Amino acid sequence: MSELDRKDTESDGSSIGDDETLDLARKLAEEEAGIARKPEGPAKYVISTIAVCWSIFQLSIASWLILDSTFIRAIHLGFALLIVFLNYPLLKKYRPGLELFSTKTRIPLLDYVVAIIACFAALYIAIDYEGLVTRYGAPILRDLVVGGILVALLLEASRRVIGPALPIIAIAFIIYAFFGPYMPDLIAFKGVSMDRFMGQMTMSTEGIYGIPLDVSATIVFLFVLFGAMLDKAGAGQYFIQLALSLLGGFKGGPAKAAIMGSGLTGLVSGSSIANIVTTGTFTIPLMKKVGYPATKAAAVEVAASTDGQLAPPIMGAAAFIIAEYVNVPYVDVIKAAAVPAFASYAALFFITHIEASKLGLTGMKRAELPEFFKTLLSGIHFLIPLTMLLYQLIVLRHSPEMAAFNAIWVMAAIMFIQNPIKAYIAKDPLLPAFKSSVVDIFSALASGGRNMVSVALATAAAGIIVGVVALGLGGLITMIIDTISGGNIYLMLIITAVASLVIGMGLPTTATYIVMASLTAPAIVTIGGYNDFIVPLMSAHLFCFYFGILADDTPPVGLAAYAAAAIAKSPPIPTGIQGFMYDIRTAILPFMFIFNADLILHEIYSWTQALLIFAMACVGNFAFASATQGWFVARNRIWELPLFLCVTISLMRPDAVAAWMGIPHEQRYWTYLIGLAIYAALYLLQRPRIPKIGELKAAW
Repeated sequence: MSELDRKDTESDGSSIGDDETLDLARKLAEEEAGIARKPEGPAKYVISTIAVCWSIFQLSIASWLILDSTFIRAIHLGFALLIVFLNYPLLKKYRPGLELFSTKTRIPLLDYVVAIIACFAALYIAIDYEGLVTRYGAPILRDLVVGGILVALLLEASRRVIGPALPIIAIAFIIYAFFGPYMPDLIAFKGVSMDRFMGQMTMSTEGIYGIPLDVSATIVFLFVLFGAMLDKAGAGQYFIQLALSLLGGFKGGPAKAAIMGSGLTGLVSGSSIANIVTTGTFTIPLMKKVGYPATKAAAVEVAASTDGQLAPPIMGAAAFIIAEYVNVPYVDVIKAAAVPAFASYAALFFITHIEASKLGLTGMKRAELPEFFKTLLSGIHFLIPLTMLLYQLIVLRHSPEMAAFNAIWVMAAIMFIQNPIKAYIAKDPLLPAFKSSVVDIFSALASGGRNMVSVALATAAAGIIVGVVALGLGGLITMIIDTISGGNIYLMLIITAVASLVIGMGLPTTATYIVMASLTAPAIVTIGGYNDFIVPLMSAHLFCFYFGILADDTPPVGLAAYAAAAIAKSPPIPTGIQGFMYDIRTAILPFMFIFNADLILHEIYSWTQALLIFAMACVGNFAFASATQGWFVARNRIWELPLFLCVTISLMRPDAVAAWMGIPHEQRYWTYLIGLAIYAALYLLQRPRIPKIGELKAAW
C-alpha cells in the first residue's frame, strides 16, 4: 500500500476536504450553472425573468416564430450578454471598498447600464440589418464604434464567465490580424484593415455571428433546456439510484455505479463539475466505504464525469458544431462517436474492477442497496422523453432541434403531472402540487437560460478566432504546423493533442474544440494527404473534441479534479494525476481512429461488422488499461507489458497488422485472432498468480 493511499484511507477530513472546500466544489458547480450573483429584494427576480424569457424565445423559434438566422444569433447573444453583466460582477471575489465592482447581493446601476449597452451592440446587426448589408466592406463610423464595443464587451463577458484564457487567445489573434506583416517570415501575414476586420467580425456571419453561435442558438439551447428540465424533475438522482441498484453488489460496485450514473447524468448535464457534484456527493463516500482510497474514489468520479460528454446521443455543444463543420447530419456524429465512447466507458468499468481486485474489495451488501425493479419503476416516466428523443433522432431522422423540442414538451407534461400524481397517491391536496409543478417548470426554464450563458459566450468569443482564421490564415496555419512537425503526421498529432490539453485547461470543452478544430483539423487532413494517408474529416474533428474533453481533468488546473477532491477529502493534484492516468485509455482512442477509420464506423454499414469492431475495440482498450494500471488478473510482470500493447495494436489497428503481414486489406479482421490469442495466453500465464482476497487485505 502506497503512503499516499494510506493517508487517503486514514483521512479524517482535516484541512483538505473540509466543509469549506466542499462548499467550493458546490460554488464551482453553481458558477458553471450560471449562478454567480444572488441579489436580494425585488432584484432577485430580474436575472431569472430574463432567463425565462430567453428560454421562451428559444422554444418559439423552434416551433412557430420564423426569423432570419442572423436575427436569431443576434438575439441569442443579446440575452447572454444581458444575463452576464447582471449576474457576474467585475471582480470575482468580494472586495471591501470596491462593492460597486464586486457585490453579489445586489445589481449596481452601472451593471444595468453596461448590460443594456452590450445587449444593444449584439442586436445592432439585427436593428440595422439592411443598412449593414449595403455597407459591408465599407462601414461607417457608427458601425465601427458599435462593433468595437461589441468585441470589447464580449471579451469582458467571456472573462467573467469562462476566465481569462479565451479572451487572451482571442486578443492574440486580433493583434496578429493587424500586425501580421511585421511578424517573422515563417508566420508573417498580410494583415487586415480596421474596416475589413469589423466587417468580418460584427457585420457578417463569418466571425462572432458564425456557425458556432448559430448552433448554440438553434440546437444546443434546446438540449441544455431539456437537461435542466430532467434535472429539476429529479432524473439525476433517479439515474444514480438506478445505477447503484443494478451494479452496487458487484466487486467494487459503487465505483461501477458511479460510472453508469455519471454516464446517464451526462444526458442531464454537459458539465463535468456539475456531474461530479451531482453524482459524486453520493458515490464517492460509498466507494470509500467499500475500501477505495480517497484519491482513487475521487479519480474514478472525475474520469466518469469527464467522459459523460463523450456518450451519445447528447455529447455536449461541441458535437452539434462538429455536425455543422463536417456538414453531416447529427446522427452521423452519433454513429462516429459511438464505438470510441462506449469502448472508453467499458474500459473504465474494467479499470474499477482492476482496482477492486488489487485491493481485495467486494461489493455492497444487497440489503444496503435499493431494489432494482422498485427503483426502475419509481422513475420510469423519465425514460419516456429520452426514448422519444432517441427515436426521433435515430429512427425518424428528425433534425436535432425538432427532436429536442418534442422531447421538451413531453418532459414539461410529465413535470406538470408528476407532483399531482404523487400527491394523489399520498392523499395530499392537489392544488399545492399543481402550483409546485408550475414553479418547477419555470425554474427549469430559468436554469436553462442560466446554463446556456457560458456556451453562448464560448461560441461567440471563439467566433473571433474563427473569423481571423477565415481572413486568410488557414493555409498559413497549415504551412506553419507542417514546418513545425516536419511533415510528420505522428508528431503533428502529438503537438495537436498537447496543445488541446494545455489550451483546454483554461477553456470549456466547446471553446477548446472550436479553437483547435479551426486551427488544426484542416491541417491534419492536409498533412495526412502529404503522407499519402487519407484522414476522414470526421476523425480530425473528433480528435480535437476528445482532447478538449480530456483537458477537464488535466493537472494542475483541472477543476473537475478539485471538485471531486473536495468531496473525497483527498489532495487535488494527486487526484487529478490519478484521474488522468485512468483517462489515458481514452487518450489513445483518437490516435487509433485517425489511422483506423473503422473505429468511427467510416463507410461501415453492417451491424455485425460494427459490433465486431466494437467488441475488439473494448478488448483492445482492456489490454491497454492493464498495461497502464499494472494489473490484469494478477500483478503484471515487466515483460508482459509489451504483450499487452501488442494486443492493443492488434485489436485496434488490424489494418496495420495486416499490412505488416502482407494480408489483403479486405481480410484485415482475421488479424484479430492474433490479439485474442496473445490476450488468452496472458490470462493463462497470470491465472496461477491470482492472489487470494486475504493476501491482498494483509498487504493493505
